[in-house]
Amino acid sequence: MFAPQTQSNDRIYTVSSLNAQVRLILENEMGVVWLIGELSNLSMPVSGHWYFTLKDSRAQVKCAMFRGNNRRVTFKPANGTQVLVKARLSLYEPRGDYQLIIESMQPEGDGRLQQQFEQLKLSLAAEGLFAQSLKKPLPEQPRRVGIVTSKTGAALHDILNVLKRRDPSLPVVIYPTLVQGDGAAISIAQAIGRANARQECDVLIVGRGGGSLEDLWAFNEEIVARTIVASQIPIVSAVGHEVDVTIADFVADVRAPTPSAAAELISRDMTHQTQQISQRKQQLHHALRHYLTARQAKLINLQHRLDRRHPQVQLNQQQQLLDELSSRMARAMRQMISNHQQHLHRNEYKLALHSPVQTLAQQASRLEQAQRRLHDAMDRRLLNAGHRLSMMAEKLETVSPLATLGRGYSITRNAQGQVIRSATQVQAGDRLHTRVADGEIHSVVSES
Repeated sequence: MFAPQTQSNDRIYTVSSLNAQVRLILENEMGVVWLIGELSNLSMPVSGHWYFTLKDSRAQVKCAMFRGNNRRVTFKPANGTQVLVKARLSLYEPRGDYQLIIESMQPEGDGRLQQQFEQLKLSLAAEGLFAQSLKKPLPEQPRRVGIVTSKTGAALHDILNVLKRRDPSLPVVIYPTLVQGDGAAISIAQAIGRANARQECDVLIVGRGGGSLEDLWAFNEEIVARTIVASQIPIVSAVGHEVDVTIADFVADVRAPTPSAAAELISRDMTHQTQQISQRKQQLHHALRHYLTARQAKLINLQHRLDRRHPQVQLNQQQQLLDELSSRMARAMRQMISNHQQHLHRNEYKLALHSPVQTLAQQASRLEQAQRRLHDAMDRRLLNAGHRLSMMAEKLETVSPLATLGRGYSITRNAQGQVIRSATQVQAGDRLHTRVADGEIHSVVSES
């Protein structure tokens, strides 16, 4: 017998590791796929996930659509429904079953259109036709408005009613066009072209009323998108209802949720602005109340959590300690204030004692007394000086030459003022001055 040979370099898998490896290969290599098929074996358990089989006439594959994705499905699926799905390939490891993880699901007809919509949207976006830099601003006060829509549609009547109500003086030019069916896309593009060729409007509203994806498909055509981008006149896209989105919305300069909203947008007036401000104010108040309510609820919740986490006994002890400290602080504050008041009173008394007013009064009194003493001293000194002067005058009078002159004597001086005491001191012709008691006598010496 021969023993089986194995290559030592071959990897040996367990079943679970093999299934895990295959799942990774399917999920990473295949990526996203689109499939059309018929629903069967549809199961919707309480978990919210959907499980079903997708099949055609010759094959079938198991599928799972989890709760987060199936919530976005806009129709009610049932067994036998033809659908278009977007899915990723995977493997359910416990059973080794190959399956699809469904990300989106649509009825087959709408699904095909939606797929074409997404492909054209990606293509135009890659070209940069959705870039904000290409958007033209709307005129603040349009002189004339152009409307590209069906002349019999409800959208035209809605636009005209809004414009008449808000600004009856605003001129309107209607460019009628098909908005649904074969040839509608070309008709829309031609109407936009006529408006640009005439240059009689400074803003265009392009749109129609609501409908299904198929009804609105003309506004998803590439020719309409490129015509809108090439327009020299600013264009407001107003297609369908607010939930409807078309390629025209992406390439237009401004997107309005409805035709009436487009008319509101381009016909600005003070009434609308005032109403809008009031509405914004109400929204702000509502948002603020909601915010404050949420914050209050959060605060209450945090307070409850805090209460739960802190023992009441400890809180009571802390409160008691706080009360005691507060009382001690109050007593200390009162004592400190009393001490400061006493200190202040002492300082006020000291200040009063050393007050400049009292000092100045004392100094003024002292000055007045000094002045009186000075005056008294001066009077006494003057009196004494007068008495001494009288006595000295009497003494001087007794020895004064004038007194001698009064007794009959005289004094003779020469021209140089020398006293003549001898006759030898004079010569003939000298001039002499003789002083007597009541005056002077002038004489000239003569020869004898």
